[in-house]
Amino acid sequence: MGDVAMTVPVLRALIQQHPELTLTVVSRPFFKPFFDGIPNVHFFAVDLQKRHKGFFGLLQLFSDLKKLDIDAVADLHNVLRSKVIRSLFALSGKKVAYTDKGRAEKKALTNLTNKVFKPVKPMVERHVETFKKLGFSIDLTNPQFPQKAVLSDEILKITENKNQNWVGIAPFAQYEGKVYPLDLMQKVIDELSTNTSIKIFLFGGGNEEIQQLNQLQNNHLNVVVIAGKIKFKQELDLISNLDVMLSMDSGNSHIAAMLGVKVITLWGATHPFAGFSPFNQPLENCITADREKFPLLPTSIYGNKKVEGYEEAMRTIEPEKVVFRVQSLLGV
Repeated sequence: MGDVAMTVPVLRALIQQHPELTLTVVSRPFFKPFFDGIPNVHFFAVDLQKRHKGFFGLLQLFSDLKKLDIDAVADLHNVLRSKVIRSLFALSGKKVAYTDKGRAEKKALTNLTNKVFKPVKPMVERHVETFKKLGFSIDLTNPQFPQKAVLSDEILKITENKNQNWVGIAPFAQYEGKVYPLDLMQKVIDELSTNTSIKIFLFGGGNEEIQQLNQLQNNHLNVVVIAGKIKFKQELDLISNLDVMLSMDSGNSHIAAMLGVKVITLWGATHPFAGFSPFNQPLENCITADREKFPLLPTSIYGNKKVEGYEEAMRTIEPEKVVFRVQSLLGV
């Protein structure tokens, strides 16, 4: 999800700076709302369950896309499926380019021996380079973001009208190595909730996460569990109205960033140097685990690798530091 969200600011800038272009975004149907409202952007939903499943499904996908009279292909994913499609377009005489994900540099950054601890090029910049190969320059120094969404009555029944600072908290991630310990997150929420000028919305999904969010809510009147109550598109609308999003290194951080929301991220096994820091956010908004105590960090790009003795690395991020950063961005 985060990978797709990171393409949105690039495509928005591309259309703003090259309004003569028409783009077709090819992705899973779930991600269509990401691109709603961007002029000249059409969405092609891939059916990986039936029509476009397997190798012959890829051939069908190529056939379906070919009918759209595409002039050039930018492969921003650079995985096996997209490689096949772009290769077929190249063989048919179309200009193609793909995003170099910098796998060698990222491997050097996460090596447990001979680590090269320096920032690699952010993914957003890599996408910009991809379009430059196709002849389209993109300037991201002054990004434009969509207007805050008008919240529906259905959402307002849950959130009520906005008369406080709205803070979103998304405490989960795909892998355990990227999740801030819930007892520490509880301290963050408890402390923030003492300020009545702040209203907190908790994001997540699935029954287990909802149960954990209900515990984190801890009967605070100004803390609301959003998970399971509204649809994904409505969540995007709500996120666009937040003043701050506090997230792990996860898709929620990139969704908030693509909507122009201030984002604070917490990093455990992973690190913003790997190129996945949220778009247009200052580095001080990325709060990392203590590398003096855990010098092998980052141990993974995606947080899926476990290193013995590093299970508690995120406990070096003090709740007080997180609270202070949130309050600083809110000016409270």
